[in-house]
Amino acid sequence: MEAARFLIRGHVQGVGFRAHARHEAQRLGLAGYAKNLFDGRVEVLAVGESAALDALERWLRIGPPAARVAEVRRSEADADGSDGFAIR
Repeated sequence: MEAARFLIRGHVQGVGFRAHARHEAQRLGLAGYAKNLFDGRVEVLAVGESAALDALERWLRIGPPAARVAEVRRSEADADGSDGFAIR
């Protein structure tokens, strides 16, 4: 298992980004969470197989229809033993 932290910048709050990200992560078999940050970005922490993390990153670069993603930054993270995918 691997873990990755994604920081997504753009018009990504108030457009259902976290709920759509959860749906996509669950579809890919990933655990973790998505949460809004005070600076307008969304943070996604995902734990799972490397190929699934790569697929999630591709989806995050597009996001749901109402979103306008300007940037996605990915970094390694510690797997926190999450079970399921939460919206925080």
